[in-house]
Amino acid sequence: MTVKEVVSEIEKKIALKQAEDFDNVGLLCGNLQRNVTGILVCHDALEQVIDEAVSKKVNFIVTFHPIIFSGLKSITGKNYVERAVLKAMENKIAIYAIHTAFDNDYFGVNFRICEELGLQNQKILMPKPQNLRKLEVYVPNNYTEAVKNALFKAGAGNIGFYDECSFTVQGKGTFRPIEGSNPFSGIQNIRENADEQMVSVIFEHYKQHQMMAALKNAHPYEEVAYQIITLENENQYSGLGRFGDLETEMDETDFLKFVKEKFSLKMIRHSQLNNKKIKRVGVLGGSGASGIKAALSQNCDAYLTGDVKYHEFFQNEGKMLICDIGHFESEQFVTQQLIEILSEIFPKFAVSKSVENTNPVNYFL
Repeated sequence: MTVKEVVSEIEKKIALKQAEDFDNVGLLCGNLQRNVTGILVCHDALEQVIDEAVSKKVNFIVTFHPIIFSGLKSITGKNYVERAVLKAMENKIAIYAIHTAFDNDYFGVNFRICEELGLQNQKILMPKPQNLRKLEVYVPNNYTEAVKNALFKAGAGNIGFYDECSFTVQGKGTFRPIEGSNPFSGIQNIRENADEQMVSVIFEHYKQHQMMAALKNAHPYEEVAYQIITLENENQYSGLGRFGDLETEMDETDFLKFVKEKFSLKMIRHSQLNNKKIKRVGVLGGSGASGIKAALSQNCDAYLTGDVKYHEFFQNEGKMLICDIGHFESEQFVTQQLIEILSEIFPKFAVSKSVENTNPVNYFL
């Protein structure tokens, strides 16, 4: 398979367009037409990981964090980013980053954290706002099914664990073909009355281009009458963070011990203990202080994340235990998740996990 083909298959499983706007995901470097010899999965595509790929004769790296995050004006090897990218290019190795596309994925980073904690009744902590659109299109009766099928194939009508969702209303449409038209039915300068159905489907905003192409290809009319509406509904199946309930509530100290064991932690930075039982737990892998208020609003008793600053610990208002378990530590299951996903996508392809520890944070105990 070529790099282009591998990328295409990955993006069928994990939609890059659900990544955050600030992020830099996708193919960061590499020749799209080069044949892939194997895939190496890592957390950070640092220079030592590139060396590992070279030694394993692998030329496609899937990394969680993008090694190129902000713009590069030169690639001369003067810092750790440039050294890694330069070495990858010199050895004809492609680097593909997935980052917040997987953070926002329903079965992504935070799903696995919740599974490790055994949380039940899981929900997205911060659903993506203004993510959903509704298409309403008017179709002649005999073409309704063909148009719906085309829209479904393009990704419309997916709501949670249901697909091919739509709503149809019968009605009558009018139009008058004028000079220059080439009508599907009717005669120029005579008003036409047509039996039509209004088909309504919901879709994620990033699918709009492919949706419209499918609609216009399947619809028989020369001019398609439709409208697209931005919905206020939050997408409950895409977004950052997650929360759920422990099967059995715990004392705060027992909960901290439980988390420390589950994540194999050396230490946990946490807010003041309030002698409160822990039942509902919110999580956000990586730098997740932005989710503290959302966790409070969902009545979480504890919140797990990384990179919490001094003043951010006060944001719990004494109502919730904030646990900073570390950036890398909170994302530690990501590479194994990606291994499982990629092995399923490419069952006959060599997919391996990097042995390099790229966590830059160390502890002196």
